[in-house]
Amino acid sequence: MTRIVGIAGSLRRGSFNAALLRAAAAAAPEGAEVEIASIRGVPLYDGDLETEHGIPEEVRALKERIVGADGLLLVTPEYNNSIPGVLKNAIDWLSRPGSDIPRIFGDRPVALMGASPGRFGTVLSQAAWLPVLRGLGARPWFGPRMLVGGASTVFDESGALVDERVRGELEKFMAGFVAFASERA
Repeated sequence: MTRIVGIAGSLRRGSFNAALLRAAAAAAPEGAEVEIASIRGVPLYDGDLETEHGIPEEVRALKERIVGADGLLLVTPEYNNSIPGVLKNAIDWLSRPGSDIPRIFGDRPVALMGASPGRFGTVLSQAAWLPVLRGLGARPWFGPRMLVGGASTVFDESGALVDERVRGELEKFMAGFVAFASERA
């Protein structure tokens, strides 16, 4: 069984990216499981907090989930043409202490996808993540992009994926990423 940990980079209840992550989990091919993790509760990174109290329990638990997985799926919103702060903050915490970076990210298969109400999906956010992933030593998957534009027409009011074209693209994306991640397993 190939295990993927998926993280949506938005905290909003009606998040299109959380809906896309749920749809990705449902679209995972047979023999794969997407475990949805949350970054809710991860405090703002503060070096003083780290020095005084160590790594917060929410971060420690998320690290162990990632270490136990074959791959990491980041479902990223695009805020102001770039990376969303809450997701970057979680990645910053996950990289602490620096000596832990190889264990968490080293050669770990990582895929990016995202949804946006705009026409271009999350193309700029996904591109902005690449130097971060490179710096952490992760192994990004460069299969077909999953850029969901016009998200308000792709998901219904309950967050269910209703666009069959997007569903087909998502199934291909997940099959490709799971195959890439299982090479490491």
